[in-house]
Amino acid sequence: MLQTHIGGVEIKALARDFGTPVFVYDRAIIEQRIADLKGFPVIRFAQKACSNIAILSLMRKRGVVVDAVSAGEIHRALKAGFKPDDVVYTADIFDRASLELIVEHRMPVNCGSLDMIAQYGERCPGREITLRINPGFGHGHSQKTNTGGEGSKHGIWHELIDECLAAAKKYSLKVTGLHLHIGSGSDFEHLAQVGNALIKIASRLPDLTHISGGGGLPTPYRPADKPLDIGAFTKLWLDTQARMEKQLGRKIKLEVEPGRYLVAEAGNLITEVRAVKKQGTYTYALLDAGFNNLARPVMYGSYHPISVCPQGAAPSETQDVVVGGRLCESGDIFTQAEGGYVETRKLPKMQVGDLLTLHCAGAYGFVMGSNYNTMPLAPEVLVSNGKPILIRERQTAEDLLRGEHIPADL
Repeated sequence: MLQTHIGGVEIKALARDFGTPVFVYDRAIIEQRIADLKGFPVIRFAQKACSNIAILSLMRKRGVVVDAVSAGEIHRALKAGFKPDDVVYTADIFDRASLELIVEHRMPVNCGSLDMIAQYGERCPGREITLRINPGFGHGHSQKTNTGGEGSKHGIWHELIDECLAAAKKYSLKVTGLHLHIGSGSDFEHLAQVGNALIKIASRLPDLTHISGGGGLPTPYRPADKPLDIGAFTKLWLDTQARMEKQLGRKIKLEVEPGRYLVAEAGNLITEVRAVKKQGTYTYALLDAGFNNLARPVMYGSYHPISVCPQGAAPSETQDVVVGGRLCESGDIFTQAEGGYVETRKLPKMQVGDLLTLHCAGAYGFVMGSNYNTMPLAPEVLVSNGKPILIRERQTAEDLLRGEHIPADL
């Protein structure tokens, strides 16, 4: 397909002013996705999906709170203006730096292992904790995004609740929260299972005040994908909350924990076509971006919509083309299936200098970037009310080499 604008701004102008590759986010889409979930009392953004502090600040000003999975994400959240009480540390371990920050800021924690309970209790006896429970089943669009069942490292195994309560009691910790998340791309059948599991476990937690069913809200990447039925999704969780409150005889606060749902469709990776070449029966369009910018295709075989913005007149022909990156790596292909199988995409015929946009790149895009092949991280731009604003500069050669030293005796 052809596309010439993002958020009302010309793609050519974005490429000219900020260079390529460049990530561009449409503020209006982020705000709409937040509004979609207004039926939930608490929206907690899984910032690992897109953690630029400008994006985090935008969400904070719209009433969204966040989680953090590392010391770095704690620093990001605080820099973006969140209060410590608005940040929940969710992980399966405490690295030493994260634990020190949590102790210092009295930050809420969501424990995904028995060792976390003990380590936290030793430092912070008498405080409150949330338990992340692995219910024994999971679901996801890829095995690598399945976060439940015995094949997943995440959460405390559901048969160990008694051990959790005993560990908490040892350190006078109150278990006030319960969290279940079984994977990305969960459907309503699996979410109903999560709700039932939450209710069953909740009956064993006398101090419970809040629950989270995690995130995993699907994003339509392929043309045939249907958007999430937000009304049905919200109703499912509100019904779960009501059933739990009736069973327990008290009010329970409900959280939803979206990550990619809030940002995926808002993000775009603009890149330039730098070569078009024949390889046997395949035609390859090679870009100045690579999996150092967008790793989802090589990691998961993920599909991203692709559009072309020609430098000249719109082409009248289409072609079946493999879209590849610029890295010295055979797996650097943006049109591939899980397992690394190369696929073609029917796109307008391209030539060197045309601009190509990989859409739905706002979640797990920039945040999974790397300096592989000593490539700089791309800049990030937020389009707000038709105006592009630079929210992260492109790395320089000096940035890439900072911190490295050649010993004098070499």
